[in-house]
Amino acid sequence: MRAALEALAPLRARGHEVLVADGGSEDGTAELARELCDRLLICARGRALQMNAGARAASGDVLVFLHSDTCLPPDAATQIVESMKNHAWGRFDVEIEGSHPLLKIIAWSMNLRSRLTGIATGDQAIFVRRDAFPGFPAIPLMEDVAFSKAMKRRGAPACLRSRVRTSGRRWESRGVLRTVLLMWRLRLAYALGADPARLAEKYR
Repeated sequence: MRAALEALAPLRARGHEVLVADGGSEDGTAELARELCDRLLICARGRALQMNAGARAASGDVLVFLHSDTCLPPDAATQIVESMKNHAWGRFDVEIEGSHPLLKIIAWSMNLRSRLTGIATGDQAIFVRRDAFPGFPAIPLMEDVAFSKAMKRRGAPACLRSRVRTSGRRWESRGVLRTVLLMWRLRLAYALGADPARLAEKYR
């Protein structure tokens, strides 16, 4: 969290607004974030709910949704503004940090899949024009997939090749191959109509 917020300091200095939506954490996250953001929101737990709360509170014309373990490239704001001339939404390519050699392959496949399908994941720092933002569906998992499908009706995403950096801790702690296989199963089940609440239980 600290690294991600400190990386946003130059953007704040140029007038960009940084909001943190905390879902009732009890590990000191809120206290840490309070000093490094423009506004701290305490809201219901759940990624979709937290992102929607942040969107409601934000004042900008473009919304950027960033996970707490993900850092934007230095020129992210310039690239986003430029892409908004021709797109209503978009995402970055992703680089997964970690020691496991498969993480580079996973990131490459995520970026390729996203470019081919127009589906963005939360790890890719989704951004969207406020006037085109429909809100994230209030589901406990796959909210990024559902959001992408809704936005594709408005147009293809801007697929920026600059990379955000995200932590590979989740993959490494659970086992890289095990996590990949789990996500494939969950995505397939979701595509076949499975209840996101039940999928979230399996993911946890």
